[in-house]
Amino acid sequence: MIPIGPQRTSLLRLVDAWRKRRFAKRYANWSALSEADLPEALAQWYQKATGRALDLDNPQTYDEKIQWIKLYGASPEMGRLSDKYLVREWVAERAGEDVLVPLLGVWDSSDKIDFDALPDQFVLKATHGCGWNIVVHNKQSLVLSRVRQQLAEWLSLNYAYMAGLEMQYRYCEPRIIAEAYLENEPGDLYDYKFFCFKGRAECIGFVRGRAAHPSEACFDRAWNKLPCTYYTHPRIEEEIPKPAGFDRALEIAESLAKGFEHVRVDLYILPDATVHFGEMTFTTLSGNARWNPPEYNDYYGSLIDLSNFPAWHAMHPGQDCSSAPDAQQSSLQEPTV
Repeated sequence: MIPIGPQRTSLLRLVDAWRKRRFAKRYANWSALSEADLPEALAQWYQKATGRALDLDNPQTYDEKIQWIKLYGASPEMGRLSDKYLVREWVAERAGEDVLVPLLGVWDSSDKIDFDALPDQFVLKATHGCGWNIVVHNKQSLVLSRVRQQLAEWLSLNYAYMAGLEMQYRYCEPRIIAEAYLENEPGDLYDYKFFCFKGRAECIGFVRGRAAHPSEACFDRAWNKLPCTYYTHPRIEEEIPKPAGFDRALEIAESLAKGFEHVRVDLYILPDATVHFGEMTFTTLSGNARWNPPEYNDYYGSLIDLSNFPAWHAMHPGQDCSSAPDAQQSSLQEPTV
C-alpha cells in the first residue's frame, strides 16, 4: 500500500535524506581518489549504471568511448568550453556575439545577487556543472532564501565528482550567471542537440517539454527523422517540420565543434528563426546514454577515433593508429531499422 497525505510526505523526506547521505558519501569518496584509482572507480560506476562491464583498454561503443574520454581526454580547454561563462568568449569569436543569450549578471557568491535588479523572468545557472539551473517564470514566486541556499550548495561542489567522474569539470570556475528568459511556446524552450564528430553534425537530438513531460526525437543533418532516441524520454512520433533557422544553427554548431573529435553543441532556435547558444558538452549523459535501438550506440561509437587524442599515443607508444580499435570500426554503417 502506498502511503498518502502526511505519511507520504514523511516517507518522501526520509527517501530524500537517504539519497543525500548516499550522495555525500560517494562524493567524499570520489573527491579523495588519486589519479591511479580513477579507472577502477569509473568501471564500478559504469557497471552499476549500465549493467555492463567496462574495458577501458578496448572501448567500442559510444558510451564506452565517452568513459575513456572522461579520464584520458579531459583537458583544460574542454573544461573552459564546458564552463557556461568562460565559453561565451569562444562562442563570440567563432559564431558572433548575437548568438549568445543576453547576460544579466555573474557572481561568485549567491549572497551577492541583487534580485531586485533582475527582470520578472530569467534563468540562473551554475557555470561549473550540468543541470544546475533555475528557470524563473515569475520572480515574485521565488523564496529567495531557498534559492540562495541552493545556489550556495552548487557553488561548494566540484561537478567532476558528481555524476560519473567527468574530469573536464575540474577546470571550470564555480560561478552563477543569470541569462535572459527564452521560450518557443509558453513555459517551454526547445533544445536542439548537435552531436558532432570531427566537426560534422551527424545526429541532432530534439527535446521539448523539459520542465514537465519531456519527449525527444533524433534527426540527421538534413532534418530526416532517425529511427532512434538517445535517452529514455518518450519518442515523438508525429512529424516535426524543419524549423526556420535550422540551417543557420547547423552552421553555428559545426563552427563551434571544429577541431574536436567529438562534442555536442546545444542550441536554441526561436520561432523568429533566431539562434542562441546553450552549451557545449563533451561527455553526453556521462556516457550513460540509452541509445535505442542499441545499434546506434555502436554506430556513433565508431565515429569516435580515440587515437586522435594525445593521451592515446602516450598509452600506446609505437602502435600504428591504423591498428587501433577505433580505426577497425570504420566500416560500420549507420543502422537501418
